[in-house]
Amino acid sequence: MEQNMQQYLFIDFEFTMPEGKGKPAGFYPEIIEVGFVSVIDDGLGDQFSSFVVPDKFSQLTERCKRFLHISQVQVNQGISFVDLVALLKSYDQKCPTKIVTWGNMDMKVLRNNCQRAGVEFPFTGEQIDLSMEYKRFFGDQNQTGLWKAVQAYGKEGTGRHHRALDDAMTTYNIFKLVEKDKSYMKNHQPTTIGDRIDLSKVLNKLVL
Repeated sequence: MEQNMQQYLFIDFEFTMPEGKGKPAGFYPEIIEVGFVSVIDDGLGDQFSSFVVPDKFSQLTERCKRFLHISQVQVNQGISFVDLVALLKSYDQKCPTKIVTWGNMDMKVLRNNCQRAGVEFPFTGEQIDLSMEYKRFFGDQNQTGLWKAVQAYGKEGTGRHHRALDDAMTTYNIFKLVEKDKSYMKNHQPTTIGDRIDLSKVLNKLVL
């Protein structure tokens, strides 16, 4: 492991969905698509995208296919969940790694899927929920959706919403914008009264 490097993994997953409010017995969300972007020392590195075959509920519901605009055939041709975990672990072992997602659902589902599959959770470093960072920074009362957040910056999301790699890249782009704003706020010194008015003129008027 390269200790002198810092890696960020910007990750997005898409999940299985039940048909309606009444979930089938034992249903839980499973990862069916992964997209991630690797950034090492501020340099854009690997990009990865793949469908993932669900273990428990292999047949996608019509609602899931409509919402995500994906087909059963696409998912059937994906990698296994065990292979996904092994891939993520290999990135985690490269160097100290921080995981960045929009919202906390991605890591919750990954952890749950790992437990159910009997495999070790692949990440050892800090996990950052960028939506909460965004909320705290801008003082919003409610959490903002990914694409609404990027549009608030006058930008557009990358590709198509609810495609894993596109959402991961959009998360990376928002991260850069927020970090730039944080840096500006940190370096920007508040103006003093003396900066705003010419005190010599005020004193002259008082003398007169």
